[in-house]
Amino acid sequence: MSLDKVNTSVFEEFPVMETRRLTLRSIALTDAESIFGMRSNAAVNRFIARDSMFSSDSAVTLVKKTTEAFDNQLGIGWAGVLRNQNSIIGTCGFNSIDYPNLRAEIGGEMAANYWGKHLALEATNAIVQFGFDQLKLHSIEAKVNPNNRGAIFLLKQLGFEQEALFKDRIYFNKAYQDMAVYTVFKSSFKPH
Repeated sequence: MSLDKVNTSVFEEFPVMETRRLTLRSIALTDAESIFGMRSNAAVNRFIARDSMFSSDSAVTLVKKTTEAFDNQLGIGWAGVLRNQNSIIGTCGFNSIDYPNLRAEIGGEMAANYWGKHLALEATNAIVQFGFDQLKLHSIEAKVNPNNRGAIFLLKQLGFEQEALFKDRIYFNKAYQDMAVYTVFKSSFKPH
């Protein structure tokens, strides 16, 4: 498939989206402190093979990297904000876009005090819908720790199915961890 099949016009201006309870907007430098709060929380990082952030400078670097990825049409990272508020409660987006195969990888995180309110489902639903309707993707994948039952439950609600399980795929904290890949195709997406 040719590169012109992905709708790159979405990168002309950042695509702000509204859901019932959320505004999904671009991640800004003013969000760095909130991102640092999430990424330094052991509960948020429990199933993610990454070190906790130890300074807000790391969050600033991450914001710049996310902005750069959008500017270079390599990914789209949204900040999830409760409607009529400005501080973010989570981030979600396409970490990478596989242009030749019309496929993207989705990932995200949410501040622990907002868990259990179905806000992650609301945000992920909107982003997956955007991926299929606006970006014109064929499939979207999520790489998750197979023990992350909350994330897997969310993905299954949207029609994601396990496509692969890689044993000992990631070496982190002096131990190997498995990684599962869940995928949804445009034809199997179950919007909420």
